[in-house]
Amino acid sequence: MGGEGFISFLIDHLAQFWNYTGFHNFTPEHGIMILVGLIFIYLAIAKDFEPLLLVPIGFGILLGNIPFQEGLQIGIYEQGSVMSYLYLGVEKGFYPPLIFLGIGAMTDFSALISNPRLILIGAAAQFGIFGAYAIALATGVFTGAEAGAIGIIGGADGPTAIFISSKLAPHLMGAIAVSAYSYMALVPVIQPPLMRLFTTPKERLIRMKPPRTVSKLEKVLFPIIGLLLTLFVVPSGLPLLGMLFFGNLLKESGVTKRLADTAKGPLIDIVTILLGVTVGASTQAVKKVIDPISGIEINQGFLTEKSLYIFLLGAVSFIIATAAGILFVKFMNLFLKEGNKINPLIGNAGVSAVPDSARISQVIGLEYDKTNHLLMHAMAPNVAGVIGSAVAAGILLSFLY
Repeated sequence: MGGEGFISFLIDHLAQFWNYTGFHNFTPEHGIMILVGLIFIYLAIAKDFEPLLLVPIGFGILLGNIPFQEGLQIGIYEQGSVMSYLYLGVEKGFYPPLIFLGIGAMTDFSALISNPRLILIGAAAQFGIFGAYAIALATGVFTGAEAGAIGIIGGADGPTAIFISSKLAPHLMGAIAVSAYSYMALVPVIQPPLMRLFTTPKERLIRMKPPRTVSKLEKVLFPIIGLLLTLFVVPSGLPLLGMLFFGNLLKESGVTKRLADTAKGPLIDIVTILLGVTVGASTQAVKKVIDPISGIEINQGFLTEKSLYIFLLGAVSFIIATAAGILFVKFMNLFLKEGNKINPLIGNAGVSAVPDSARISQVIGLEYDKTNHLLMHAMAPNVAGVIGSAVAAGILLSFLY
């Protein structure tokens, strides 16, 4: 090979190499999504907003938005790639039930068992889900199935949002999942102003009776009875509710401690990592697909008008859910005698962001009375909200799937 031939060979290969680099394939949309990923990581590390969720999701957003030339089988949407296999757990919906198994194994339902009426607060908070569903339909932008998947964001339950979107609107899963986890992380920011807005100074000082002691028999029977009651009503909630109550039975039976420890420790940690990273990576800014009807290449990436609508509707649904829980407590108090009234500051805990929303009830309560501890009371509607969001998901699946 002569000198000129070598130079030509070198230039051709350098040009080919350049075409494969991220610099060549970079678009402004990639830059926007990388910035979003960095914001998530910043909020997790600097502000301690749900770090176990936002760090994996934020890093996944960075991974999903490294520009590359298609055909290398490295992208999450490229069939046969490692990332696509990991994403199957989200796409086929088998990560969320494993998350619910771990949640069940670490949840103590004693507060709910000792004061069953508080389950109504968790039920009332599900107005956020159905309210957002109705609003999404009214916009005319979304189909019924898409509206149902978006509405579940109001439950502030990331795994449930992923599960139902995998069934009803898999093409919107990235936006729905990121929106749900974002609002879960922002519980300490969104809920306190609403709690102050909808309560009076006198209501914030209400003291509740200490919860009674719950026997071991009651704790063992609860997941069995809860399973049968909920799933006979909404069998479509079986994957989530079944694993939630199974995990709780492992915890409360007293004879399966090793299994319970695995479910609430290594298993849920591994699944959280895989779910967070792959959900983040699914927010690919540019995703070119061929329209089967027109044959024209269109972009189905994350940055679309529908994604913006989803984030706005997610905020609306979360506000409705929080307000509904608080206002329902105020309604209940109209029929309760003095001394038996419920502090409406625990109404916010009806959303299923466990245990963050219950902690907010405690924090706001202590602001007005340093000796009024609401955490144990707030945990009852909080865990009821987990059950309620899964039931609501089952109801939506029953008539939309």
